[in-house]
Amino acid sequence: MRTDSQAAAPPQARASGRGGLLKGHPLDSPAPQEKIAGWHWTEWGCELLGTAFQLFLGFSAVAFFEAPGAPGRAAIPSAGWRLVSIGACFGVLAAIVAVSPVGKRSGAHLNPAVTLGFFARKHTHVADLIGYAVAQLCGALVAAAGLGWAWSRWTHQIGNARTSPVLPAWEAVCVEAGLTMALLLVVFTMVSSARTARWTPAVVTGILSGLIWAGAPYTGASMNPARTLGPDLVSGMYPALWVYLVGPPVGALLASWVFGLLARERTTLTAKLFHDKDYPSTQATHLPAKPHPSNRQQAGRVVHPAADSPMSR
Repeated sequence: MRTDSQAAAPPQARASGRGGLLKGHPLDSPAPQEKIAGWHWTEWGCELLGTAFQLFLGFSAVAFFEAPGAPGRAAIPSAGWRLVSIGACFGVLAAIVAVSPVGKRSGAHLNPAVTLGFFARKHTHVADLIGYAVAQLCGALVAAAGLGWAWSRWTHQIGNARTSPVLPAWEAVCVEAGLTMALLLVVFTMVSSARTARWTPAVVTGILSGLIWAGAPYTGASMNPARTLGPDLVSGMYPALWVYLVGPPVGALLASWVFGLLARERTTLTAKLFHDKDYPSTQATHLPAKPHPSNRQQAGRVVHPAADSPMSR
């Protein structure tokens, strides 16, 4: 039996809820939202799945291009071009997650440093900062374990896809921090305009290709604590793990600070790499989004993207 509100709703509104369980309620009107606290299992599960998908196929690309005797290594003799190819694979995979229903729901951070950056920009509640980081680590563990199961012939030849610096430790920390800062400055710039936000996944693909090409010979260009910790835990080997637990988070915090200095008249509008107004957001957004199921009493509440709004302080 339909309720009166359902009967009065136009057909397109009633049909909009059929796109999947990850979408918002079809009768809710998209509007800017504030960040909310709580146990957001759906978002955290999406981050776990998205991280596992990206890293498993990304690690597989490392094996394909770098393992001795692997087809990619034979096809591309140049080490530099192989690094560009690996970077492009990681970027394309991140973009695929971002534009999927899973990524549209969680934001497709896939990296604790990215979540920390948005936390520093006042988009992410501390509950999601912790929940996302744990989910991303679990996804990395699944990806690293799956790599050993799927490609056992090549896994040991590439060191289980671990990242290890060839520089002194503090220099490696600086490289990882610089790479992560560059990545997040690009992300922050893209999501600070409604016109460019939709192109963030494509731009991230390109920037990751360049950053991995530039940084991999020195540190492996992790830029992601979960990406390093997952293979280390699975293999039981921890080559300079602290470098990757310190460098990317420092880079994320520096990116937030530098963006605030260089773009005083702009603010990040969303914490999602691909913002879709038909999906709920647990994180603060100046762009329209469906109210989160746990916070639907705020439906229709408008938060203006002014400099003195709660989300920009």
